[in-house]
Amino acid sequence: MTISQHRYAPMIVSALWGLALMPQAFSRDVVADRTAVEVFLNRSYPRLDTLYKDIHSHPEIQYQEVKTAAKLATQMRAVGFVVTEHVGKTGVVAIYHNGAGPTIMVRTELDALPMEEKTGLPYSSHETTVWNGKQTLVAHTCGHDIHMTSWVGAAEALVAMKSTWKGTLMFIAQPAEEGGGGAKAMLEDGLFTRFGKPDYGFALHTTAFADDEVRYHRGAITSTTDGLAITFKGKGGQASNQSEGVVDPLMQAANFMVAEQGLTAREKDPFKFGVIGIGSVQGGTVGNVIPDSARLLGTIRTYDSAVRDKLIAGVQRVAAAAAELAGAPAPDVLVTPYASSVVNDDALMDSTLEVFKIAFGDKLKETAQFAAGDDFYEYIKAGVPSIYFIIGIYDPKRVADAAAGGARLEPNHSPYYAPVPEPTIRTGVTAMTLAVLSRLGS
Repeated sequence: MTISQHRYAPMIVSALWGLALMPQAFSRDVVADRTAVEVFLNRSYPRLDTLYKDIHSHPEIQYQEVKTAAKLATQMRAVGFVVTEHVGKTGVVAIYHNGAGPTIMVRTELDALPMEEKTGLPYSSHETTVWNGKQTLVAHTCGHDIHMTSWVGAAEALVAMKSTWKGTLMFIAQPAEEGGGGAKAMLEDGLFTRFGKPDYGFALHTTAFADDEVRYHRGAITSTTDGLAITFKGKGGQASNQSEGVVDPLMQAANFMVAEQGLTAREKDPFKFGVIGIGSVQGGTVGNVIPDSARLLGTIRTYDSAVRDKLIAGVQRVAAAAAELAGAPAPDVLVTPYASSVVNDDALMDSTLEVFKIAFGDKLKETAQFAAGDDFYEYIKAGVPSIYFIIGIYDPKRVADAAAGGARLEPNHSPYYAPVPEPTIRTGVTAMTLAVLSRLGS
């Protein structure tokens, strides 16, 4: 009797497919796979380098990534993917079917930041846009340009190796990762109902360590992130005579910014991470007029829910005290949840590390939690076991010099953030391709 003739055939087939999807011992020849990726990169890297510098030179902020999305869509169609644009406003979904097997999702981000680039690179950005009603420069200072190029490169490498695997590739290019809720926008636009729910998900990030390294962290790898907006209220007037009923909101804001540091320095557990960062102070138009209001924008980042609750309550208390000290009305304090921690799947981490250890040797390193937020967690919350890993961007000698007291390694969101394209892109393409192959099997 064959399985198909058995009375419990549907249940048996379902169970076998479930077992096939479970992360198990790796069955591919990792050395051969890495060699195949290197052959692909030796042939294709110049084109990927051109793509990277084009993306870097022409950044777009959240939900304005029209040209960026179109570039990626064109690249993916050329490889043979079926591409759908405008998912979650400006997102892209690219699907490649290659026989029966698991569906693997790979996410990249599309958006840049509303800030000036100061790297002086020949391909640096001079793009401008309107952000919050004001003209601003735009720059890829978080590495999303590297992510996108690695995403395209991995897709092309996997298609070049399609005779060695079976399954479905689901490559998504997400808008508005930088605080705009792009992952949620794509999910609400039917990402998993229109295109199918993937069996596994992968994403990479870049940060300031050696460009030939891959780093990982078990469990929660990123922080929770809450957006913070505080509006202090006052009574404006002439800066030269503040005795006639003037209430200075800028002084309230300044007092708050000094006092809130005590929340992380004195009130939370010193062995638990938590930071309050103010990135924007908005108030007034000229130097001789006290404005009616001042607005602070920032973030609260933590790993622990109890620490998060303590810092939010502390921010509200300190802001109210700063206003009361000035005899001003209570401020408006708005805390907007942005991202929960990205939590790596244990079993998928085991199978991925089995591959990475062979492929990268001592260049694979465990790292501390990444003190940044990422809404990649939305896909995990929707039920997709996932891995989020990190690649470096700087020449190893520069990293060594910095460790010896030399020039600092510019971090993400610095105007001087300047990844070395090669071998950073090679590392990104190799790591992502091998990670996907680890679940596609032979």
